[in-house]
Amino acid sequence: MAGVLEQAGLASAEAPAVEAEPVRRRLPWQYVVVPLAVVILWEVAVQVGWVKASLVPAPHTVLTAWYVWIFGGGPATPYTGTWLTAATSSASRVLTGFAIAAVVGVVVGLATGWFLLPRMLLQPLIDLLRPIPVTAWVPFVVVFFGIQPAASISLIALGAFFPIALNAAAGAARTPRVLVRSAQMLGTPKHAMLWEVVFPSALPSIVSGLRVGLALAWVLVIVSEMVAVKSGLGFSLWDAYYFSRIDIIVAAMFSVGILGYVSDQILQLFARRVTRWASDVA
Repeated sequence: MAGVLEQAGLASAEAPAVEAEPVRRRLPWQYVVVPLAVVILWEVAVQVGWVKASLVPAPHTVLTAWYVWIFGGGPATPYTGTWLTAATSSASRVLTGFAIAAVVGVVVGLATGWFLLPRMLLQPLIDLLRPIPVTAWVPFVVVFFGIQPAASISLIALGAFFPIALNAAAGAARTPRVLVRSAQMLGTPKHAMLWEVVFPSALPSIVSGLRVGLALAWVLVIVSEMVAVKSGLGFSLWDAYYFSRIDIIVAAMFSVGILGYVSDQILQLFARRVTRWASDVA
């Protein structure tokens, strides 16, 4: 035994040491190089006349209109100091619709991915409704709910439901059988298997579905507010079109992009905490 240990020690001493790969620090400026280059190119293109300013306003024009829209100043218009109200309205609809889709989507997805009977009953209906564009439901929800926030929320919930449910079902179906057998050997009751084994195993897939659903929710809030609600960033964007305020249209687009990015970062931060053990979390 001593000889074996000595040989192992000698072998390990003679083996070349593996140098750890240096950790590259991510510098904040690395993330803004391309966006900043695009903005500069955009400004130059407008200034030199490559693009007509009446069609695509320069960045400084958009920033000026955006500032007035947020903080006010100048003549009173529908786009003077009203940004916060519009952004709050859109964000509340996104969060409400996304929350409904998340709860229903995760429950339905886990059930169809793990149990045979729910899969037989629900999967055909999901597969039938999933290809239908959410915009096709606009006339129906307007007739059913009227021009009310509920119409927008229902469209958001409907659109975000499918990617969440499908990813949850895929995660549940991919639960390693060794985990299930281990849980059974440790005495885990059959009725607790879904919550104690399947759900934790499917969390990385669920997180991916939630991120896709959240991004889609921000897309749908704009679509729904254009036709089904009289407030929010989508309504402001569509209203600005009638007044030929291209600068406000661009500002509304960037507003949605920034709010969507911030909400996605918050979701990822939460996901890292609850799936710290999973190295493949998105």
